[in-house]
Amino acid sequence: MNKQKTAALLSGALAAAGLAVMVPSTSTAAAACAAPYAASQVYTGGMSASYNGHNWNAKWWTQGETPSTGGSGVWADQGACGGGGTTPSPSGTTQACNHPVWVAGTNYTTGSIVKYAPNGQYYIATHDNPGYDPTISTWYWSPYTCTGTGTPSPSPSTTTPNPSGFVVSEAQFNQMFPNRNSFYTYSGLVAALSAYPAFANTGSDTVKKQEAAAFLANVNHETGGLVYIVEQNTANYPHYCDTSQPYGCPAGQAAYYGRGPIQLSWNFNYKAAGDALGINLLNNPNLVQTDAAVAWKTGIWYWMTQNGPGTMTPHNAMVNGAGFGETIRSINGSIECNGGNPAQVQSRINSYTSFTSILGVPTGSNLSC
Repeated sequence: MNKQKTAALLSGALAAAGLAVMVPSTSTAAAACAAPYAASQVYTGGMSASYNGHNWNAKWWTQGETPSTGGSGVWADQGACGGGGTTPSPSGTTQACNHPVWVAGTNYTTGSIVKYAPNGQYYIATHDNPGYDPTISTWYWSPYTCTGTGTPSPSPSTTTPNPSGFVVSEAQFNQMFPNRNSFYTYSGLVAALSAYPAFANTGSDTVKKQEAAAFLANVNHETGGLVYIVEQNTANYPHYCDTSQPYGCPAGQAAYYGRGPIQLSWNFNYKAAGDALGINLLNNPNLVQTDAAVAWKTGIWYWMTQNGPGTMTPHNAMVNGAGFGETIRSINGSIECNGGNPAQVQSRINSYTSFTSILGVPTGSNLSC
């Protein structure tokens, strides 16, 4: 979209909200420079810095990456700048800096102004929207500088907690999986949490969110964005019956194919997961593709209890600081790690980076395996 059209849309949105707007023309002087970039500073989505005569906006969490149009792509060039200070607020916006803290999932109308607690900055809704994250959904939110004085916005600790008790809100979940199959419900995921209370509930708030992001990133990769419920290669179905097991395959030789968010497969895994969860999955493996809560429980069961081809459970990898890369090793081992399939590893890392950004936390170290 060209700059003139973008400016016209923003102008119309703000005008509809009764707010004046100053749209710079192509002939005006360069904008004032933001605070100089500092390598030691943590920048989260929406934060600005000036570097080499240009202003730059961070798209997500970053530290130590010099602003440029290359690298990881975290920096967006805002054009040449000059002088000191920060870009002024749109003219006419003289309201005090006491706007409410943004709450995920809340419906906001055009012109609403909120404070985003993770980075302390203010945003204005350029379109009606259902509470999408201001630092991610740039179509719905625009950075805003408030003026005047007033009572500060409530601190994050005084905001209403997510009613589900999960560190990922339903709005954030929907943002992570915009094309998901309706089978994979948020309510099913929340219902599954009771099976393993330590899941995404161990350590600091940052660690909890990192673990949730890591789990959902691997799930995203395994299911094509929560699109696939069952394994797509039907030719593999008869191969998942280990006849050496004393209990055999009572549901049929071809009944133990991959299902659910972590693609549970093999008769012995259905037996182990079912025993742990108190569900007879050995005889009723179809529950994993017909009951959303059961499906999510099998994914969390693997995450919390199985080392797989790795050296630790994915849960332990995240809460003990081993890093996201070790969760990949626990799921697919040498098939992907140690150079086995770097493209698949990078796909998982990209999802994890995106999801931690949505949750407003850093990725941590050791992303690859």
